[in-house]
Amino acid sequence: MHVPDAPLRVTVLSGGGGGAKLAHGFAQVTSDLTVVVNTADDAVLHGLSISPDVDTVMYTLAGRIDPAKGWGLADDTAAVLGAMRELGEDTWFHLGDKDLATHVVRTARLRAGATLSEVTAQLCAALGVGARVLPMSDDRVATLLRTAEGTLGFQEYFVGRQHRDEVLGIDLDGIDVARPAPGVLEALTSADVVVLGPSNPFVSIGPILAVPGVHEALAGSPARRVAVSPVVGGRVLKGPAAHMLASLGHDVSALGVARLYAGLVDTFVVDEQDAHLVPEIRDLGMDVHAVRTVMGADVADRARFARDLIAVAAAPGR
Repeated sequence: MHVPDAPLRVTVLSGGGGGAKLAHGFAQVTSDLTVVVNTADDAVLHGLSISPDVDTVMYTLAGRIDPAKGWGLADDTAAVLGAMRELGEDTWFHLGDKDLATHVVRTARLRAGATLSEVTAQLCAALGVGARVLPMSDDRVATLLRTAEGTLGFQEYFVGRQHRDEVLGIDLDGIDVARPAPGVLEALTSADVVVLGPSNPFVSIGPILAVPGVHEALAGSPARRVAVSPVVGGRVLKGPAAHMLASLGHDVSALGVARLYAGLVDTFVVDEQDAHLVPEIRDLGMDVHAVRTVMGADVADRARFARDLIAVAAAPGR
């Protein structure tokens, strides 16, 4: 499937990981790309303001992501973290030396009065990122996971405890008073195509959609709205989405994810391995396509998938 490069207006909703890879693919095939990124897993550690998903998207688009880990900067070192450990600091959250520079600069500019959107734009410009990277909100929103051990902050659950706890519920502290960051609503309503990336539907895409006004803007957008399943063949390539689907009472399948997005998107995309689920997903009222969704580190393959999604979005609906 091939679609010629075109300056389509594409907006991608993303967490880190798969959503960042997909955004990287779209950056190869359109010059008008906006990425709206989850910030509900942001944290303050060692006095520094850290935005893990924003940084993963930013580093990926800049071609500087660590390809082995899928986060952080390539060829980074950890001398500062080692020195902090010697001084008795708890260093459970890994921060590379070059990565620390990002957090130091972000923190200084936020304390000087800049918004997260403004700082993100400045960092992207410095790293040569051409796409618009928008935090979902400039206001603080925090994902809290309810578990048998009590309520855990996202980074404590995900990094500190290696997401081994069963998630019984999810709360978004601050969501009721949060506002979409400047440009977010326009990115949804003025795009030709809006893509919900193959990110965790609960803790990556969910917080974006929960920001007041975002769900409504997407639901009413004239754009072709496409969601990509993060579940492939009954498993998730990386992260806790499969465990969350199960513990929160959903099928661990592309069908289970499709049910979460039913009524919000026009088209749902599954991997070729899940082609047998197409009839059931279609019954939910969505157009469905099965294509190769798994992306590697190869930029050409990410661009291939982006072109496939453009073709899917252009296909006649039901």
